[in-house]
Amino acid sequence: MADPFYITTAIAYPNGKPHIGHAYEAIAADVIARFQRASGRNVRFQTGTDEHGLKMAQKARDLNITPRELCDEMSGHFQAMCDALNISYDKFQRTTDEAHYRASQALWQAMADKGDLYLDRYEGWYSVRDEAFYDESELVAGEGGEKLSPQGTPVEWTVEESWFFKLSAYGDKLLALYRDHPEFIQPESRRNEVIRFVEGGLRDLSVSRTSFDWGVPVPGSPNHVMYVWVDALTNYLTGLGYPDKTPEMDTWWPADLHLIGKDIVRFHTVYWPAFLMSADLPLPRQVFGHGFLLARGEKMSKSLGNVVDPLELAERFGVDSLRYFLMREVSFGNDGSYSAEAIVTRCNAELANSFGNLAQRTLSMIFKNMGGTLKANLPLCEADEILFAAVAQGIADMRASFAELDFSAGLDGWMRAVFACNAYVDEQAPWTLRKTDPVRMEAVLMVLLRAVRDLALAVRPVVPAAIDKLLDQMGVDQERDFCALDNKGWFAELVASGFTLSQPVGVFPRLELPAEDA
Repeated sequence: MADPFYITTAIAYPNGKPHIGHAYEAIAADVIARFQRASGRNVRFQTGTDEHGLKMAQKARDLNITPRELCDEMSGHFQAMCDALNISYDKFQRTTDEAHYRASQALWQAMADKGDLYLDRYEGWYSVRDEAFYDESELVAGEGGEKLSPQGTPVEWTVEESWFFKLSAYGDKLLALYRDHPEFIQPESRRNEVIRFVEGGLRDLSVSRTSFDWGVPVPGSPNHVMYVWVDALTNYLTGLGYPDKTPEMDTWWPADLHLIGKDIVRFHTVYWPAFLMSADLPLPRQVFGHGFLLARGEKMSKSLGNVVDPLELAERFGVDSLRYFLMREVSFGNDGSYSAEAIVTRCNAELANSFGNLAQRTLSMIFKNMGGTLKANLPLCEADEILFAAVAQGIADMRASFAELDFSAGLDGWMRAVFACNAYVDEQAPWTLRKTDPVRMEAVLMVLLRAVRDLALAVRPVVPAAIDKLLDQMGVDQERDFCALDNKGWFAELVASGFTLSQPVGVFPRLELPAEDA
């Protein structure tokens, strides 16, 4: 059996429709999942929605519907977004599923059996928007002098009976985890922030609420529901059948990668590993906190009117163009910015003009000058071998960077190989060779066909639909993963099959800037 790889996104809080930030994380996770599958790993990819908590209860009340009705409607929007963006998830986990209640209560009971839960009274600051408790020392002053959370969200003083988790007992264990496994929190800047937070001392965590009832009931405490983050984090286990000893738990847990936004790193790297330690469960191997996606350099907000529906962007520019732009433009882990102009400029320069034009010119010249017939065993020269080496190096660089979640650098390596191919076309000038040396022209076109195929296979995790259309036209119907790059006999096999190219159709059309953005 192939080496397993389990990746999750943060589950989205569906008190509003999906925005581009949700799409960014889903696309990044999908690129990683597809890359790992292409690399021969046995991948499980889970996403979903986080449907409990006070925010959902308040939103439902404002709309005069039940929380469950709100969840059913809004969760559907998130699943539709994933489907529209070609997200290849294996499991869409909702926290209102009956199986999730059972998993959350089992985790709670395991922590209780460890002696890590006790009943007391909570008095302190709580942010409804963040669904997070904050110490007085963490608060910041707003423009009017009001107290705000570190995220700039309103906080309110809360007093109620609560179950507490003995988080304070896990400080040394967590610091040992960060020290012994520096890869656990990435990128490095997030790791340093978490270490500083834990070194400052941990207070026990309030993990239940009595002021509302929209949540997972606490076992044995009928008036309490679980703090939303206890139940939300458990979703990563629920999808595997926890608490049962299932084949899925044996195969996939611990998770290889929790991909999340930088604003929820603390929950995943302090609370979550402490809960798992308490329950005697293995810890995930890595938590990666990516940056925010900004609209023209500004954080998205409804008041500024710059919140964008990702499905509108996908419809306007195409799903694959949007996927490519987000992975290419933003240095993963840092904040990044997008605009209609940036999408059009980047995708036209690289997808349409560089790779798309390379593929279209190559296939068109073979169709026009060779009747679509492919030929093997044509004599090669040094320039051809140099090109093959450049393409192989660019792809190797891309794969190495993708393995480190450095997508922008990886696509930069891929583009170097594309540029090498375009320079080769200009130097060899097959349109001139057609008259002066037709055999050499045929050799050049076959070299280019082989290079285009390898470049297409390499970038397929990023732009899968367009690449599959291209490979279909090229007759490449065998395995389309990275092991195909090592199959040196594929071209001879394709020629021997008698395949002939039909009139090619471009798969990366040039984008136009919409009039309202021009």
